[in-house]
This record gives sequence, C-alpha cells and structure tokens, in this order.
Amino acid sequence: MPYLFGGLVVLNAITLGYYLFLQQPSTTQTLKAAKESITQPLEFTNSANYIPPTIGTRD
Repeated sequence: MPYLFGGLVVLNAITLGYYLFLQQPSTTQTLKAAKESITQPLEFTNSANYIPPTIGTRD
C-alpha cells in the first residue's frame, strides 16, 4: 500500500510539473479579444487640477 501511495504522489508531481512548466498555454478566442481591447489607446483625463488643496496650505 505505501508503494501505491508513493507512486500516486510521484505521478501527481510529474503531471503538475508538466502542466505548469512544459505545456504552452493555447490562446483562445476570448483571450485574443481581451488582448486586442487592451492594446487600444485609452482616453485619459488628468484630474489633479480639480483636487482641493491640503488643509492648512494657502493656495
């Protein structure tokens, strides 16, 4: 019985190592769409001018 348990532990470690380090992830359609939407330029508005001054300063 200990050999069976040890064998399963080793098999689990080999499988985990394969999926974590050796297998390259395949790109799905959802991932491609997400990457395309991220690379589009985003509109940015600097709102630092609208922040009130710190209490105790004279501005």
